[in-house]
Amino acid sequence: MTTRVTVDASVFVNAFSPEEDGSDKSMAFLSQLRKDGVPLIQPTLFLPEVAASIARKQDDTEAALELEQELKNFFDLTLVDLDESLADFASEVAAKHRLRGSDAVYAAVALRFGTQLITLDREQLERLPKILDVRAP
Repeated sequence: MTTRVTVDASVFVNAFSPEEDGSDKSMAFLSQLRKDGVPLIQPTLFLPEVAASIARKQDDTEAALELEQELKNFFDLTLVDLDESLADFASEVAAKHRLRGSDAVYAAVALRFGTQLITLDREQLERLPKILDVRAP
């Protein structure tokens, strides 16, 4: 894979939560992306989403903040600000496809930048294939 991708926070959280089913598969997928130099186009929302989830799951603020810094340097990463235009687009995607707000932000980024969306989120996997190239890791 050499194309640009958008990876939902669900994949990162799963990868860095070894107690979860499929964690090793998600980690292997992320490692392969890094090895192949695949650029990630991510909403800025991805950083607090991953940090918050890891802090809560592991009850470890320090580990969560360290991971956030690691993620910034781990990939060929472009962060997309959630400005008014993207927020409007994400709102439209959310309303049309009955997605949660944060899930719609990832979909909007993938649609706007022509990336494949990689996710473990069942709703994204079920509701977005008609408008977006979406798959599990």
